[in-house]
Amino acid sequence: MARPEPRSSAFQARAIATLWRSLAGRRLATLWRLARLIGPLVERLSRRERRVTRANLAEVYPSRSPAERQQLARQSLTHSTATMLELGLAWMGDPERVEASILEVHGRELLDEARAEGRGVIVLAPHFGNWEVLNFWLSGHFPFTAMYEPPKLAPLDPVIRQGRERRGARLVPTNPRGVAALLKALKRTEAVGILPDQVPSWGSGVFAPFYGRPAYTATLLPKLVARTEARVVTGVALRLPGKGFALHFLAADARVYDPDEVTSATGVNASVEAAIALDPAQYQWEYKRYRKTPEEAEGRPDFKRFRLY
Repeated sequence: MARPEPRSSAFQARAIATLWRSLAGRRLATLWRLARLIGPLVERLSRRERRVTRANLAEVYPSRSPAERQQLARQSLTHSTATMLELGLAWMGDPERVEASILEVHGRELLDEARAEGRGVIVLAPHFGNWEVLNFWLSGHFPFTAMYEPPKLAPLDPVIRQGRERRGARLVPTNPRGVAALLKALKRTEAVGILPDQVPSWGSGVFAPFYGRPAYTATLLPKLVARTEARVVTGVALRLPGKGFALHFLAADARVYDPDEVTSATGVNASVEAAIALDPAQYQWEYKRYRKTPEEAEGRPDFKRFRLY
């Protein structure tokens, strides 16, 4: 018998869902103004987000001055704040209004051509811009399946699931059953979504360079490609602050098709880098992309001194 959720968790979930509903009808210009007010407070008051963002930016942009990186960190946290404020729109807003907020779509032909050739499409969707708007568009224009891991705040699960599935997306678990569902969708020449920049559990990835530093990267992609001959594209919803979004679909780095897992993972990370180059401020730099290290994998007793954070 499942244990009931603590009252505090249920209260938190209701409060968050109520906030999303109240923001769902707000204009994007209003949400962006709020993000610009709250973002600097997040940088100032949230030590963890500030520290990780600055550490990541120092690692990937060593040639930039400290002042430039500090400005980029502030911009990045503002964009991350905007994404959180826009979740109500993406999950609960009027569908016609959400669709109208997507002002540009670049590279759609990559998806259409693949399906015309009888191939499925794997969309690498990094934590850039507003990935929930990308999910909204994909699930409204293509048969779309994506892996889903329930939130830590369990009472929010039905809210998030309903928001992501409302346009017809199919969510599958992050386990072998979910992988099997992705394979079947690709063989039906459908589109599937993968988060390429999440750190997988030990045994589910390899180390591959991300901006020159080893990052533990999932190996699911080469397994899917080998069994389906799917086309791989990177997809992002670039924020046009206060106005809407521009979707960009980019051909993935050719190395993603290599059967060697390290080579393929290197191609995945290069594809993410190419998307980030559209506007580095819109990437979620507060995520600990380098939290696992080769030294830890090797079992070295001094592995902690090789950690970035």
